[in-house]
Amino acid sequence: MENKQLIIPGYLKVLFVILLTTSIIFILIVGKSILIPLFLGGFISILLTPIGNWLESKRVSRVFSALISLISGLLIICGFLAFVILQVASFSRDLENVGDRLNRYLSDFDSWVYDNFNIETGIGQGIDQGYLIDLLQSNSSSLAEFILNTIGSLSGIILLPVFIFFFLIYRDHLTEFLVHLFKESKQENIKSEIRELRKVVQRYIIGILKVMAILAVMNTAVLFGLGIKHAIFFAVFAAILNIIPYLGPFLGAILPTIFAFLTKDSLFYPLGVVISFLIIQLIESNFLTPKIVGNNVNLNAFITFIGLLVGASIWGVIGMVMIIPTLAVLRKIFELSESTKPFALLLGEENNQKNGNVNTES
Repeated sequence: MENKQLIIPGYLKVLFVILLTTSIIFILIVGKSILIPLFLGGFISILLTPIGNWLESKRVSRVFSALISLISGLLIICGFLAFVILQVASFSRDLENVGDRLNRYLSDFDSWVYDNFNIETGIGQGIDQGYLIDLLQSNSSSLAEFILNTIGSLSGIILLPVFIFFFLIYRDHLTEFLVHLFKESKQENIKSEIRELRKVVQRYIIGILKVMAILAVMNTAVLFGLGIKHAIFFAVFAAILNIIPYLGPFLGAILPTIFAFLTKDSLFYPLGVVISFLIIQLIESNFLTPKIVGNNVNLNAFITFIGLLVGASIWGVIGMVMIIPTLAVLRKIFELSESTKPFALLLGEENNQKNGNVNTES
């Protein structure tokens, strides 16, 4: 007796995908405190995997190689956080003079609006400088609170290194799981695709870090050249925000532009900041990112934009940061099976659709 294949109507498939997507988003929201460190730990462990592989090639056991890799990653993260704290502390010391000048501008603007339109804006009284200064001068607690809110909770910070450690130890076990999950394909092909998937994520994260470092140097040089105080703080802040597609470069240029406007006597300086950041952004988008990051992610702009909105709505800033590599991983996983390749086609660039090839990687 021949086995009859069950044919599911197209509209039922679409309905199933919508319900599955809704269920996944609901789970992501409810399980935020555990899933954020889980996802973040997965990406960091992928980044630390080459260190573990190198140590194991030197006959170091997997447990010790994972532990050394974990400690190395944590030291780098703690060093960066210490640098941020020092920069915020330095920046907060100049807020009082900036606040006085901002209040004068607000008062003049309020008077101009009232004289010309007979409208009271209510901003003539200025901002509460004491509150603003206290907020930034308590940088240690503020930064700690920001990290807690970003990762989810104190338990999330504790779980993060634990997840990284276990991902490093059981990375081969997870590979075998995916091989058995897509058993209709050849095992060697699946293992090759998984290794390529790791390389894609590694190249993307390392490429982004390289671009951020170059942008930080370029931004610092420009701001120093214009004589803007706290150039390193503004430069690094703008470089970090650049990781958020589309919105990041714009947000990164706002703070140094406003600071230049409030601390300098000429409009040349804020305009110089805007023009310089525009030129740097053109260099980044047309040269740095294509050459360094390349098409490792290869997602279309519409999916990227939707992903950013969804990531921000469910997980905030950390969601916007992690959504792009997550979608890239999903696209590669969808390519492992013929039944899921249409979803890889949906996530990929349009030129792949025209060429009829969703496996193109540069």
